[in-house]
Amino acid sequence: MKLMDEVTSITELPSVLQESLSSEEKADLLKKISPLSDSTLSPDEQFQKLREDASAGNAEAQNSLGTLFYTGHAISRDASGKILDYDLESAAAWFYRAAEQGHAAAQFNLGLMYAEGQSVPKDPAKAVEWFTKAAEQGNVDAQNNLGVMYFVGEGITRDVEKAKHWFEKAAAQGNEEAKGNLEALQNLGS
Repeated sequence: MKLMDEVTSITELPSVLQESLSSEEKADLLKKISPLSDSTLSPDEQFQKLREDASAGNAEAQNSLGTLFYTGHAISRDASGKILDYDLESAAAWFYRAAEQGHAAAQFNLGLMYAEGQSVPKDPAKAVEWFTKAAEQGNVDAQNNLGVMYFVGEGITRDVEKAKHWFEKAAAQGNEEAKGNLEALQNLGS
């Protein structure tokens, strides 16, 4: 059984603005994180466009920008001007904007931040709320994590049947962790 410190996390990405990446590698990365990227623009121009699109309310761009801030691959500075390795406050803000628009991946990402207390107060109930919204849209990682929350009774009343339900949904989509969690439930006789 995966416990809260072992649940699926956001994939790490190399830095968009990292000096060691070639222009082609930067462009390829932007294509992976955002279908909005325009191959006629330089990687730095693509990043600026992503930021503009996010500011204009595009949920996909907001989630992508949140991911860059979460993983430390978007340059930001604190109040004193110091360059930050990562910016969880900005990540949470961008995830929240996208999540409020119903973006399932952003809802999952925000759920992780609440589950782990990253730049937001640790709040298992809010994690369950965001995981539920994403899981109901078919987000496989949210389904598995919601199953974990139900199984351990964190942020919600413990309910093994609901845990099993969400593990089954995630496993049906090929999530290996959910398959392992189902196997663990069977071994426990649940």
